[in-house]
Amino acid sequence: MSRVAGSVEDLAAPTTFAPLLQPTFRSIWLATQVSSLGWLMQTVAISWLMATISTSDLMVALVQASSNLPAFILSVFAGALADNFSRRRVMFAGRCLMVIGSAMLTAVVALGFVSPWMILGFSFLIACGGALHDPAWQASVGDIVDRRDVPAAVTLLSVGFNTVRTVGPALGGIVVASFGLLAAFTVTTLTYLVPLGTIWRCKWKVRSSPLPRESMRTAIYDGLRFTAMSSEIKAAIARGTLFGLASIAILALLPLVVRDHLGGGPLAYGTLMAGFGTGAVFAGISNGTFRRSLSQERLMKLSCIACAACSLSLALTSSIAVAAIALALGGAGWVTAWSGVGVSVQLASPRWVVGRTISIYYALIDGGIAAGSWVWGTVSQSHSLTWALEGSAGALLLVAAAGVLFPLRERHESEPDPLEAFDAPAVALNLKPRSGPIVVKVEYLIAEKNVEAFLDLMRQRRHIHSRVGARNWTLQRNLQKPMQWTETFRTPTWTDYLRLNHRLTEVDKELDERVLKLHAGEEAPQMTLSIERPTSSPRKRAILPLPRH
Repeated sequence: MSRVAGSVEDLAAPTTFAPLLQPTFRSIWLATQVSSLGWLMQTVAISWLMATISTSDLMVALVQASSNLPAFILSVFAGALADNFSRRRVMFAGRCLMVIGSAMLTAVVALGFVSPWMILGFSFLIACGGALHDPAWQASVGDIVDRRDVPAAVTLLSVGFNTVRTVGPALGGIVVASFGLLAAFTVTTLTYLVPLGTIWRCKWKVRSSPLPRESMRTAIYDGLRFTAMSSEIKAAIARGTLFGLASIAILALLPLVVRDHLGGGPLAYGTLMAGFGTGAVFAGISNGTFRRSLSQERLMKLSCIACAACSLSLALTSSIAVAAIALALGGAGWVTAWSGVGVSVQLASPRWVVGRTISIYYALIDGGIAAGSWVWGTVSQSHSLTWALEGSAGALLLVAAAGVLFPLRERHESEPDPLEAFDAPAVALNLKPRSGPIVVKVEYLIAEKNVEAFLDLMRQRRHIHSRVGARNWTLQRNLQKPMQWTETFRTPTWTDYLRLNHRLTEVDKELDERVLKLHAGEEAPQMTLSIERPTSSPRKRAILPLPRH
């Protein structure tokens, strides 16, 4: 399972716990905490099992990579599924995969057929289920709770997970030390069954679209395009990816720190992980106060510095007490950083694409974490554990400085939802949903004194239309009639044209009104809809696909 990205607001606010009054959200949220407890126990058990059967520092560090790599590989696909199919069913399928992977791992441990690569394989399979589940669950929050409660619901996801983090690793260490690895894996499998049964029982209404479902190829393309055109999302993803790459050394190398520097066992490892979780919860509770006093960019820099101090302390200390304090500081920086980048993605994403933007975010940051696990494991094995932790500290300071290039921007309100109210213009041809390509032309009459203002508005209009589906957007000025300007763009099919207009928000419509005020004609700007037809030779037309109409 991935870290749950969230915005942590003031826990004293009256609305913070409002989502828990919603029975469906409350049931799934509580079940998720049980599952998270099992996952944290399993993380301790897998890491310690690998540390005991393998002498390779790299193999120990790759445990973190195997649990994060699936999100890098599958998240974009999972996000498209979450936005185009029943999110509840996608969540259920992901949970089923987690149960199957955990049960198989428990079985091979019981039979004694364990090897380093087998452990990594089952860890990878379980993480595949999490990669499928997480984008659908994050996107479902807005379907289950009222819009005004979405920030509070996301807060609860983050605080809940990090609360469990304070006891899960320690409990895992106790179970492993007292009852053995098999007991830990068995308990984990049982905890995975709890949310599976809850999702099966709970149902919630989802606003359905009157348009046909997008193809997976188009859905993925639209998600990638929207993300690429959002400077807020790109900055958040860039900082999150770099932070994950640099900071994961703390968790990936912690089993080696306990074994080699501190001379401890699984109980010590679990206790130190609990210290990390305690710092995370404290930061979650205090985050609302921090956000009122400091900008998000300042919080991100402080988070990087806190994690750098943690990594450097682990490299230099031989005291479990000092390591626990350092890890509490690192946990506080960890949750504050992920909260900042996570809320940036959430608030910058409208409902129609939120599953895909979250999945792209998860894919890249988990890719960074997986790469970081490999990098720091390699450095530890080739040079020394101390070198790896000191290198991580230096890299985190560079991530703090990267705010010059990728600053996190402040946003206090979420991206408005689409109006989804559009009356399709009448056409003389009998168009089918996949008829196309469609060419849209809008002609304006603009006085010379208003040209600069018009161009400024059209730049905004190009950005808005392109991110919701317009292709090849251009603006032309008539050389013989300089007052005449023509806006042109294309959509692959008639359905894509309808979908584009369904995705426009009230803010987008207000921009149209501002453009209209600059129009000098007595009548409204004239819009022309056309369908492209091929003009190639019959021989080439036999090879090239024909537009559908």
